[in-house]
Amino acid sequence: MPDATNGSLLITNIGELMTQDPARGRDTVLRGAAVVLEGERIAWLGPSAAAPAADAAYDAAGRAVLPGWVDSHSHLVFAGDRTAEFEARMAGESYQAGGIAVTVAATRAADDDELLRLLRARAAEATAGGTTYLETKTGYGLDVAQEARSARIASAVADQVTFLGAHLVPAGVDPDEYTDLVCTGMLEAVRPYVQWADVFCERGAFTEEQSRRVLAACREAGLGLRVHGNQLGEGPGVALAVEFGASSVDHLNYLSDADVDLLAGSWAGWESGSGTGERGTVATCLPACDLSTRQPLAPARRLLDAGVEIALASNCNPGTSYTSSMNYCVTTAVLQMGLSVHEAVRAGTYGGALALGVHTGTDTDGGRAVGSIAVGHRADLHLLDAPSATHLAYRPGMPLTAAVWRAGKQVA
Repeated sequence: MPDATNGSLLITNIGELMTQDPARGRDTVLRGAAVVLEGERIAWLGPSAAAPAADAAYDAAGRAVLPGWVDSHSHLVFAGDRTAEFEARMAGESYQAGGIAVTVAATRAADDDELLRLLRARAAEATAGGTTYLETKTGYGLDVAQEARSARIASAVADQVTFLGAHLVPAGVDPDEYTDLVCTGMLEAVRPYVQWADVFCERGAFTEEQSRRVLAACREAGLGLRVHGNQLGEGPGVALAVEFGASSVDHLNYLSDADVDLLAGSWAGWESGSGTGERGTVATCLPACDLSTRQPLAPARRLLDAGVEIALASNCNPGTSYTSSMNYCVTTAVLQMGLSVHEAVRAGTYGGALALGVHTGTDTDGGRAVGSIAVGHRADLHLLDAPSATHLAYRPGMPLTAAVWRAGKQVA
């Protein structure tokens, strides 16, 4: 397979190159384009007719190229199966956060080798569908040793790892005592392996006061912050996320006008057209989860129109969204959430990079920006077996991923 790991690679005859690079202003879609990859980076892009020579060449044959998907929300370190819960939900039972306990028991029972094997298989499925940058979380261990184990295993595969000890209070444990454990011994144990911390601020999970304690402790420990919020009803998740300067708040099925205003206000100093200024809290929408739990789809259109930067992510997990297909999430956003194809692709690439702090060359990933195609950025590309990205929605459910490059290497 041609790649750029031992030199340079020219990908030419690209029918539509959707760069998602805000620095290009309105000119983010190029036609008749080419890209040169050199090592792990993008070295050049422009018209095919003007492309420089390279050590190897790949003919895109008029097909579309996008940035690789950036999946900023997943839960991939787990064992076990929750098919019965899904069947019950499809028969009319409502989703409750307590179903997480089933996965906790199965995950604790699996050994390290099994968890790593399962994680690698799930990450490979994501890659085969065009995902080139992947976040995943702990949260199915829920004691000090198990959370540390999950974080260590996750760090061997995922690009970034989020500590989610505050996922659910285990049965028979005092909630406040468990919150104290999350904020002390558990946080200390996972700290070498994680970049972020998250809290499930929701009825049946963690209260506002408990969530506040978790966020404060994790911020003090130097972790970036994220929040699971407003999934099962209106609540304090959005307000807490904005107050603490969280990088993202995820789910967002139930938003008040005040919630939308808070999120929009957090982006008041941001120039979305150029990707510069003081960034706010990304609104991460999880449409595959919304469909599986039969919750209202997150109001992505309303958020965008208010000036909020949004991301799309898979939320791949065994209970409420057992898919890593970002193609599916983008398709759903177009067909059912009111986004244009360009907006949905941006949310699944650049938006995810914003949520993970890797949208520019000077961010937390050692200067290797992802989520957009620009000179100097990591060479993460997704070739579609179609002439344009519109086919993701025009031909829903079809296997449209033709090739994937991650850091210059062809991986699918």
